Amino acid sequence: MEAASRMIDLYTAATPNGHKISIALEELALPYTVHVLDLAAGEQKQPWFLSINPNGRIPAIVDRSEDDFAVFESGAILIYLAEKTGSLMPEDRQGRSRVIQWLMFQIGGVGPMMGQANVFFRYLPEKIPTAIDRYQGECRRLLRVLDRHLQHHEFLAGEYSIADIANWAWVRTHRWSGIEVDDLPGLQRWLATIRARPAVQKGIVTPPSAIDDQGDAESARRFAERALAMVEVGQSRTCGA
Repeated sequence: MEAASRMIDLYTAATPNGHKISIALEELALPYTVHVLDLAAGEQKQPWFLSINPNGRIPAIVDRSEDDFAVFESGAILIYLAEKTGSLMPEDRQGRSRVIQWLMFQIGGVGPMMGQANVFFRYLPEKIPTAIDRYQGECRRLLRVLDRHLQHHEFLAGEYSIADIANWAWVRTHRWSGIEVDDLPGLQRWLATIRARPAVQKGIVTPPSAIDDQGDAESARRFAERALAMVEVGQSRTCGA
């Protein structure tokens, strides 16, 4: 394989954070090679991967065209790719700031809250109503923020950008978190608009996911089992096991 055909090595899995990067790579038409990590087996904790991402999480990339430069954290990767190509991010200061504001909204709010809702609502066998209500309630609040903005704006920060990619990759999985958006017309319109993009359709099956409304029940069940295994492994490591 020629070097140009594998400019970017993408280390990923079928998660919203992973799909942020595969969508962006497709949108930017950058050549890349996919390496799917087995998270349940702890492949992301192996020394070879920790040399790429010391935090032991996906996604991460290695840019072979830039002396094997490694980038981890999904938001940092999105900014790097946008700046590398001069696309999906305005060059003017205020436009760039708007994109980064909505990107931070996802990184600091939508992702963590939906992730916790998934753990308590979907993965843990013991259901804790207080925790489920707390995280689902915060998710609904964040989605209402998006909806109010999107009722008056086609995209989050002017033109379609990495901010839309980042938020969409998570919001599209709202049912997995136990949240409906039937009363959020701006959000529904935006979800459908972005899903219709050819690059997005390619990105969300790299690799395929079972946690949005397009997935079948059996695939979703298997995904939940693997996710529970990852949660249990993480808890045991935290406890020193």
